[in-house]
Amino acid sequence: MKEAPRQPLFLARQSYRRRRLMDAARLLPILGACLFLLPILWAPQPGEAPRSTAHDGIYLFIAWAGLILAAVPMARALAPEAEGAGLPETGPAAGPVAGPPPTLAEPGLSDPGPSDPGLSNPGAGQEPRG
Repeated sequence: MKEAPRQPLFLARQSYRRRRLMDAARLLPILGACLFLLPILWAPQPGEAPRSTAHDGIYLFIAWAGLILAAVPMARALAPEAEGAGLPETGPAAGPVAGPPPTLAEPGLSDPGPSDPGLSNPGAGQEPRG
């Protein structure tokens, strides 16, 4: 019995790129950890002059800035579109909310309070300590 040849799975180009970008975004913290731990390997050998930590600090700052610069385009590309994403508008551009402010209870109804009077004031009915 001969099996039918399998056709390659077709993935839409946009969703394929988005998934690969998500994979890269997931690997970015691992890359950052490797970059931050790299100066540990630069320890001087026994008998050598000690290294200046200023160079290591500058390296860490550059690695940190590079990670930020790599994350910004990834975040923008992975952010949902403003229109059609189903996200509500917020902020000053959304405008004021129409209608009265929300209240805790409907008008005409009062809060009955706890059924046990001792619950509303736990110290009621006890003699003061003296």
